[in-house]
Amino acid sequence: MKIFQNRLKEERKSFNLTQREMANKLGITQPSYIRYENGTAEPSLENLVKIADILNISVDYLLGRADI
Repeated sequence: MKIFQNRLKEERKSFNLTQREMANKLGITQPSYIRYENGTAEPSLENLVKIADILNISVDYLLGRADI
């Protein structure tokens, strides 16, 4: 899970998106999104795919199963 947290935060920042902006794009609250980045919650499959699409990366990369 640590890989997911790190990659999520790193990729979000590379797009100059705030946590609030990511939450809005996902249709969730900012506190819910923050929990993804700090590892206290995991996104649903639907939101995992949305995150990958927003950041233009693969789900495998986000989960640490592949390098870019």
